[in-house]
Amino acid sequence: MMIPGKVSSWPASAVCLLVLWAGCAPQDKGTVGITSPKKQGPPVTLALKFAPQDSTTYKVITERERSVILEGTLSDDTTLKGGRTGSRVEMTFTQQIQSIDERGNAVAKITIEELKYSAKVKDKAIVGFDSSGGKDRRSPLAKLIGQSYTIRISPDGKVVRVIDVSGAQAAVRGGTPAHKTALVLLKSDAIKERHAISGLPDAGRNQVHTGDNWSSIKNFNFDLLGSESYERVYTLKEIEDTDGRRIGLVEMNAIPSSEMAEQLYKEQTTGAFSKMFDNTKTYTGELKFNLTAAKIESCFEKMQTEWVVVDPSIKPGDDKKPAVLRMAVIRLYSLERID
Repeated sequence: MMIPGKVSSWPASAVCLLVLWAGCAPQDKGTVGITSPKKQGPPVTLALKFAPQDSTTYKVITERERSVILEGTLSDDTTLKGGRTGSRVEMTFTQQIQSIDERGNAVAKITIEELKYSAKVKDKAIVGFDSSGGKDRRSPLAKLIGQSYTIRISPDGKVVRVIDVSGAQAAVRGGTPAHKTALVLLKSDAIKERHAISGLPDAGRNQVHTGDNWSSIKNFNFDLLGSESYERVYTLKEIEDTDGRRIGLVEMNAIPSSEMAEQLYKEQTTGAFSKMFDNTKTYTGELKFNLTAAKIESCFEKMQTEWVVVDPSIKPGDDKKPAVLRMAVIRLYSLERID
């Protein structure tokens, strides 16, 4: 394990991290390019195609979690309290196409049909809501059910613009934590994250063969632990015929992109504490695209990174088992077509 040569007080550093540890802010970049290691069969078009008044129902899940876990006993008997902090949103919505422009972009009306929300701070639940049960019907979050907003979506799955969300916002304004949570779910960034589709090639590059791959960059800021940039590599693995539908299966595997991280985060590519920790990371995903209907069947991506450091003041031969501090971040996105 890599630990700096001079660490005068590991517990003190750990306390600082517990106080300042915060969520990461992701940023998406467009498709880098498409490569064809070996073309197989005729090309297919991986692009959304919209039709006026077409209606589709989806269930989307987004989860954000960060955690601090202490294992063992610190050398100076300092007590640190960690835990898991984050939120999980499960929303079922109907997407109805209102109009389509000459570039194929669609204005879509999004209507919230069902909602389940949970949030916790250091393992303590602070907000919980489930529209499927009657006990939460008086919650301000219940006012979101049936509310609508409009967005503009491009054929390559980007949310070009949040057009109008004012009506839904007006319905849930208030001063309680539940009111504020509802308004957070209606912020432009939250809406774009919920409805943008990762994994489709950029417009003009959407004719692909089985075996082709393309990539895009996604960046995360981990505050004191620095920033990381991932190159998400998407590959069209196969095309299946299922119940009269042609389904394209796209797999995603991400790799750290240090070159892009240096370019985009010149001032802080390495955090103040990052060299104290060993770091492991995984970032994978899958997209199922209905080629027959030119719609998303499902989309899933999960990023998980963990930092681990051992109390350096415990020397070989000491009776105490060295303490281990684990810090982790999880980001999950799942979209599934229901109807």
